[in-house]
Amino acid sequence: MYCRTVMIVFLGLIFASVCGLMGMETVTAAEEIGKPVRIVSLCFQHGKSLDEIIGIIDEEGARGVDLICLPEAWRGQTNPETLDGETITAVAGCAMKHHCYIVCPIDRREGEYRFNSSVLIDREGNVACVYDKIFPYWTEFDINPPVEPSHRDVQVFETDFGKVGLAICYDAKFPEVWQRLRDRGAELVVWSSAYSGATELQAFALMHHYYIVTSTWTGDCLVYDMTGACLRDEKDRSGFTIARFTLDMDRMIYHFNFNLEKRDKLLRERGDDIIEEVNLPREEWFVLRARRPGISVRALARQYGLEELRDYKDRSRRQIDEKRGFGFADTFGGYPGHPK
Repeated sequence: MYCRTVMIVFLGLIFASVCGLMGMETVTAAEEIGKPVRIVSLCFQHGKSLDEIIGIIDEEGARGVDLICLPEAWRGQTNPETLDGETITAVAGCAMKHHCYIVCPIDRREGEYRFNSSVLIDREGNVACVYDKIFPYWTEFDINPPVEPSHRDVQVFETDFGKVGLAICYDAKFPEVWQRLRDRGAELVVWSSAYSGATELQAFALMHHYYIVTSTWTGDCLVYDMTGACLRDEKDRSGFTIARFTLDMDRMIYHFNFNLEKRDKLLRERGDDIIEEVNLPREEWFVLRARRPGISVRALARQYGLEELRDYKDRSRRQIDEKRGFGFADTFGGYPGHPK
C-alpha cells in the first residue's frame, strides 16, 4: 500500500507506480519521461532455498526490470561463501540473462576473514561493487569465525541510471555511514536488513536527499523519497513481499535561496517541458520533474542556473568554513560521541 503522503503530494508518480503494480510493462524508451528505473524488492525471512529465489528472480527479470534487491544474508550465516561461490554465480547468471542489476547480500568469506556483505552485480553479470557491513550486530561476533567489521569505506557505484550506495541492517543506527554515502554522491541507497528500519531511514533520506529502498527479512518494503516522504510501504500477508515500483532518477530538489527567480523563469519559458511537482514552503524546498519525453530536469535547470539542494549545502559549508578559517567538521568532527 502507498503512504498517504504519496496520495497528497506525489500524484506525478502515480503513472510510474501503476506500471510497477502491473508488472512494469512500461512504455518504450523513446516515450519514457524523466529517467525511470524499474525496481523489484524481494522481502522474506532468510533460509529460503537458492533454487526458489533464483526462480523468482528469473520470473521478475523476464517482466523487465533494472534493479532487483535481496535481503541481508538471505541464505543465512552458517556457511560463508566466496564471490565465486554458488550464490553469486547463480544470481549473476540471472543478471546477465535479463540485463539487470541485482543487489545480493551474502555471508562472505575472504581469506581468513568473514564479512556480512552486500554485492552489486551489473547487467553483464559481473561483480561491480562489494560492500562489507561497517557495523555488524553484536551477535555476529559470536559466530565462528566472527563477522569482521568492514575494513573499507562505504561503497557507491555509478550505474547507468545513477549512483547506487549500499548499507546493511545495523548500519541504520550510525549516522556517519549515511553521511559518507551522501559525501560519495549516492542518489539511491539500497538497505538490506533483518528488520524494518522505518522512520530512522526516513530521517536519512530527508537529511541527505537520496532515495532509500529496503529489502528485509520482516517481509516489508519501504521506499523513501529525497524529500523524506514515504513513497511505498508494502507488506504481503504471506510474509513474502514482491514490491515492484518505478523511481525517476531525473527528479531534482532545490532550495528556495537563490533559485526562485530562476525557477519562475524556467517554468514561464519551458512550462511545457518542466513542472514543479512538490513545493515545501516550510523547508523552503521544491522538486522539479520533466513532463514530457526527451527532457532532463537536471540539464535544463543547469541551463537556467539553478543549484541543486545538495550542491547548495556543500557550497555553503565550504564558504562558511573559509570565513571561519578552518573546517568545522575537520576540527570538531569525528562522529557522535567521539569528538576530536
